Amino acid sequence: MASLRLTFACGPYDRMQALYDGRATIDGVDLQPTQIGNPMEIFSRMLDADAFDVCEMSLTHCFVLRAKGSARFITIPVFPSRMFRHSFIFVNSRAGITAPADLNEKRIGVQGYQMTAAVWIRGLLRASYGVQPQTIRWFEGGVNEKGVHGGSSTSMRPADSLDIRHIGNERTLSDMLANGEIDALIGAIKPASFKTSPDVIRLFPNYHEIERRYFTSTGIHPIMHGLVVRKELCHEHPWLAERIFRACEASKQIALEQSRFTGALRFMLPWLIEDLEEIDEVFGDDPWPYGIERNRPALDAFNQYLVDDGFYPAPLPLEDVFAPVG
Repeated sequence: MASLRLTFACGPYDRMQALYDGRATIDGVDLQPTQIGNPMEIFSRMLDADAFDVCEMSLTHCFVLRAKGSARFITIPVFPSRMFRHSFIFVNSRAGITAPADLNEKRIGVQGYQMTAAVWIRGLLRASYGVQPQTIRWFEGGVNEKGVHGGSSTSMRPADSLDIRHIGNERTLSDMLANGEIDALIGAIKPASFKTSPDVIRLFPNYHEIERRYFTSTGIHPIMHGLVVRKELCHEHPWLAERIFRACEASKQIALEQSRFTGALRFMLPWLIEDLEEIDEVFGDDPWPYGIERNRPALDAFNQYLVDDGFYPAPLPLEDVFAPVG
């Protein structure tokens, strides 16, 4: 029987590289991979026109579209992108923000209110520091480039009434932060003004220490993206989700093994060996687990943050969001 030919779009990640070059394979599938550096391009093309059979997807869209009953894809609990986000809260030093609670009633920029990184940041600020998003005036737009890549296809608005305004396509949030037109900026992109303006600083300059403590106390390594498959493919081929999951696990294992080769550094990180030793100490045998159970603390927290943000009224059963694999 001929193999099922599937297009696959994902970022240029080490954990996916073995799928790209064929060292990890999906049984019964002829995978046609495309590496795309900007995740927003993948999201918008998939949400607009189902452009891929399998692709990376914003975790917000995996949950919210499932809650609305409008998802045209099935989400597999494979997480190509994860990242701690305490380091992505930038403030203008002249705005009087000396502690996280000072963000209340301020003007804050965000590339897209619905973006997964912003959901995580609002959630941790709300849960740990008492920051209330409804007190804030939100400014949405491009961080270092004018306009928001992805446009209306990726945009979502919560049911709650919030003060969210678009800055237009003639200026950037980075410049607005440096000029004092907004007081802070959150999201997934470091503003260019962090290097060029002495007034733009991090809210948490010791973010490594704080993020490590956050993981130790919560068990949460924030998940940014899931992996999705067009719904009709999963219905036509009930074995597909499980086989994709297994292949992604195999690909990730190859990347982990290669990163630990000490004869020569695989990545341009001078202290890679020290980093790997810290990873072993903090995360154990697998710093990037897939599946629901090993990620339940992170998934439960994110699910609740979306409810707190007003995207849907009550947490979803995780088993309704993700395919039963693993």
